[in-house]
Amino acid sequence: MNTPFPPVEFDAGIIGRLSQSGPRYTSYPTADRFQSDFGYGQFLEAVAGLRMRRSRRPLSLYIHIPFCDTVCYYCGCNKIVTKDHGKAAVYLGYLKQEIDMQGRLFDGMGQIGQLHFGGGTPTYLSDRQMGDLMAHLHANFDFASDQQGEYAIEIDPRTVSVERVHKLRAQGFNRISLGVQDFDTEVQKAVNRIQPEAETRAVMAAARAAGFRSISIDLIYGLPKQTMASMTQTLDKVIDAAPDRIALYNYAHLPHLFKPQRRIAEADMPSPAAKLELLSICIQRLCDAGYIYIGMDHFAKPDDELAVAQRQGRLQRNFQGYSTRAESELISCGVSAISAVGATYSQNEKTLEAYYQKLESGVLPVTRGIKLDNDDLLRRIVIQKLMCNFELSISSIEQGFPVQFRLYFARELAQLKAFEDDGLLTIEDDWISVTPKGRLLIRNICMVFDRYLSQPQALQPLRYSKTI
Repeated sequence: MNTPFPPVEFDAGIIGRLSQSGPRYTSYPTADRFQSDFGYGQFLEAVAGLRMRRSRRPLSLYIHIPFCDTVCYYCGCNKIVTKDHGKAAVYLGYLKQEIDMQGRLFDGMGQIGQLHFGGGTPTYLSDRQMGDLMAHLHANFDFASDQQGEYAIEIDPRTVSVERVHKLRAQGFNRISLGVQDFDTEVQKAVNRIQPEAETRAVMAAARAAGFRSISIDLIYGLPKQTMASMTQTLDKVIDAAPDRIALYNYAHLPHLFKPQRRIAEADMPSPAAKLELLSICIQRLCDAGYIYIGMDHFAKPDDELAVAQRQGRLQRNFQGYSTRAESELISCGVSAISAVGATYSQNEKTLEAYYQKLESGVLPVTRGIKLDNDDLLRRIVIQKLMCNFELSISSIEQGFPVQFRLYFARELAQLKAFEDDGLLTIEDDWISVTPKGRLLIRNICMVFDRYLSQPQALQPLRYSKTI
């Protein structure tokens, strides 16, 4: 597969009928299925298993910086809003302890080919603190060269100067992601994130001048005060700025879970029908501008590595979204961070107090996780292939697992028949293929293969966003 997919098709009637709450499948099983009886010991067993098998799979590293100066009302991330930057200094001391411990565990097991700083706001750290942290990472892990590795950082354009962007490049980052959300001033006021377009454009220009290999922009549709006219103007500005990648997220309004969202006036929210119109215009405009729909709210230029990886069938999905680095072990450091090592997922403590306490006790701050059984591994690869490639070879699954696909997944194939009748996918002798009309509903399709969603209603999660 080395040719672009046909353009995605938008069918408002089917989307409106089928949209429901569901997982985003940055992992399978999803994080709400992690168990509290999985801890530090189980994580060590997973790492020991890799070492015994002499695994040389590439390594990926995620660093979580939870702090923000101000609160954006739409945000549902695990963050700590404070102007007391002394808290970051304390946090960095403990974070370095965790990095030391992880570095010893994975010593000699492979190079870091991918690094991602997320938050919160990673650029909450000062230039000196960031340089010190990057030096500490390089002292503990073997990094691939700048040309071979992907080293990304999320930034808030309001927190960096042109000079700081150049410093970030010198510190080893070669990809940069900018939070924008919306350029309209009324929308920005409604979500408490005032960010002039000129400020964002200056940061993008600085990133290009500094030699960053990729620039990504985050947008959100469904925010308060958004209209077709305002979104069209924002898209005009984004397309003119020409980022390499665009992430277009659906705003999930869950004020019962995220306290800052309670400051958003319900009367300012677009209706479900208006949200669909907003999504439609976004897809149309971005595709018309030459961006490729990667899937699950991601767009990229045709020559971007994400688009190339998808055409070549080596795209994967992890907790940071879509990734070009297939089959990497993911080591995550920081409060609430989630690792994926071997056939396990493990999550760190979610509060600073608990995170610090574990490290002071000399153990990694793992609080919960899950060890995947054979059924989990099988369903994970099925969901991953559909999410990333929009197609699945039945024979390839049977070669990798001791199952007869049509017998093992008889119930699921029967359920898929309804999607086939709607023209969202086709089921042939050896292939399940998602059609251009079905790609926007890929979460719905993958949910058919999610064993956990068929468990009793009492176990059903309450935190999922709408699939569209």
